[in-house]
Amino acid sequence: MKSTISRRNLLIGTSALAAGSAFSTYVRAAAPPPTATTPALIAAAKKEGKAVWYTSVDLKLAQKIGKAFEAKYGVACQVERTGAERVLQRIGQEYAANVHAVDVVNSSDASHLVIWKNKGWLEAYVPEDVAKYYPAEHKDPDGMFASFRVFLCVIAYNTKLVKKEEAPKSFHDLLDPKWKGKIVKAHPGYSGTIMTATFQMVRDIGWSYFEQLAKQNILQVQSAADPPKKLALGERAIQADGVEYLIFSEKESGQPVEPVYATEGTPLIIGPNGMFKAAPHPNAAKLFQNYCFSPECQQLCIDVGGLRSVHPQAKEKPGRTPLSKIKLMKDDPAGVLKTADEIKAHYVKLFHV
Repeated sequence: MKSTISRRNLLIGTSALAAGSAFSTYVRAAAPPPTATTPALIAAAKKEGKAVWYTSVDLKLAQKIGKAFEAKYGVACQVERTGAERVLQRIGQEYAANVHAVDVVNSSDASHLVIWKNKGWLEAYVPEDVAKYYPAEHKDPDGMFASFRVFLCVIAYNTKLVKKEEAPKSFHDLLDPKWKGKIVKAHPGYSGTIMTATFQMVRDIGWSYFEQLAKQNILQVQSAADPPKKLALGERAIQADGVEYLIFSEKESGQPVEPVYATEGTPLIIGPNGMFKAAPHPNAAKLFQNYCFSPECQQLCIDVGGLRSVHPQAKEKPGRTPLSKIKLMKDDPAGVLKTADEIKAHYVKLFHV
């Protein structure tokens, strides 16, 4: 499960910024003015025929977004979906070989966008909705990317196997001997979501938690999408981490699962979209980027994908705990970038996977 290309190797040739920031050769500039969707842009995109989107969004949602975009504008969206770490590796390998196939990228690990920005690969581009509606903390100040999707990495339990009153309420509750052999967990070496969550948890509650969790006879899986599926099937009673949106999906389809928002705080996962300078379909890329941040697409993310949104015109689905009511851990892409390789190495040492 270990990544074969480290983030540090992807950053060879860059220089260090001031302490506390990521490695970078990027020269800061003001974000460009926002761009609206105009008839001229749509016409130019139609001439190019398609936009190519590399993404770690759940496949069902990614395909839904691609088809909705095509139906709206008559421009195809070629969806290339895989895990966030694989997206990082693929683009690194392609660019090393001078292959420019991707137009727009999305990753569940925001530090990947920092890498591509620092390498000078991203195009400064600000959709009109991002400029008008998105909070400052959810958009890059240089206009390179913005928070296309927002979601949580949660504890959850199978309600047929665990009574509500006995369910864990915190990460430390998972260390109780009664959960030994009953927990499923995803891997930070495969999943960008789990890398981000692991970083936040190590920062906030320490490696000692993971040292103890590793003794609980964990069922280790790869993707952050895997634990909710194992939970719904009853293969394990508890998930230590996994995507909230699939817990919503399983629960709303009648499966016996329930999310838990840990008392220590729940990891917040930001999945930015960015556009590449060398995009082979630049106008289609702009049109697709605009669409992704529109209320229409953001509502699809919520209704179909179980995600959160920071667009004020998108509405949370009834029955879900509002984001404002949940104690959250703080996102820090630059921090993830600087420590990711060490996190992977230490995780493998502890869990032997």
